[in-house]
Amino acid sequence: MIDILSLLIYGAITGAVLALLALGFTLIYGVADVVNMAHGALYMLGAYMFFTFSPAVKDPALAIPSPLTVTPVLALILATIFVGIVGSIIYVLFINPVIKDVLASLVVTIAVAIVIQQIIYIEFGGAHRAVSTFASGATDILGVTVTYTKLLAFGVSMFLFVVISIFIAKSKTGKAMRATAQDREAAMLMGINTTRLCILTMAISSSLAALAGILITGSTTQVAQPQMWLTPLSMSFAIVILGGLGSIKGTLLGAFIVGYAENAVELMIPEGSFLRGAAALAIMVLVLLFRPKGLFGKHIELEE
Repeated sequence: MIDILSLLIYGAITGAVLALLALGFTLIYGVADVVNMAHGALYMLGAYMFFTFSPAVKDPALAIPSPLTVTPVLALILATIFVGIVGSIIYVLFINPVIKDVLASLVVTIAVAIVIQQIIYIEFGGAHRAVSTFASGATDILGVTVTYTKLLAFGVSMFLFVVISIFIAKSKTGKAMRATAQDREAAMLMGINTTRLCILTMAISSSLAALAGILITGSTTQVAQPQMWLTPLSMSFAIVILGGLGSIKGTLLGAFIVGYAENAVELMIPEGSFLRGAAALAIMVLVLLFRPKGLFGKHIELEE
């Protein structure tokens, strides 16, 4: 019984944060028609920047050297804003010049991801780096011990997912995003600055990736390392393919399916933590085999 409750609680927490991660991936695809392969690298950069600003761990040898130490909440805000700015610069300098060529933009974002990884290597080295978590303590929920860090990750993720969804559906900027997703040339003729809008979308997408990196890393391993961008990138792919590429509600459902699948594998199989990523990829392959368009169809929900 405890295992079932653990699965329900931890699966929901994992799914919520994965939804935040995949939402950023879906947004930039929907508005700018860019498959951003640097999404995972921005996730990693968010974790490193949070760790850079955060108080050091008890073992100074494991901590990232920081010229500035602030409270965890302020560190989270600074890291998220920083990565959002980096994402905007990446779009202006590297993606926008090749925006009309899907293959070129794909290759460019892969190159950007590798460059970010190399910068991390140069600045922080290849060793694992760690800091203290951004919230201490735990509570019992139906007999299951859950840390406040995980509860915070769940609450922040779901709150932001709802806020972004409402922003896209109701705000003037959100309507412009939907118009651009539907027909970019027509949106330009209607006076919408599509380039500026895509830059804003990239900033939001990058910030969501960074925040997911902070929440996931801070609530699980509490360790950053230069190869950590590959797993979240594959998770984003698995989720958006499962839900339907471009579908926001599909992203949410796909994230929870993947979240529960990962936690089920970990609970039911000895050493299952090593198979968490494999479970998500297996789901993605099955969906591609039996329903290639995903649960909600391969369409751009921002067009609606």
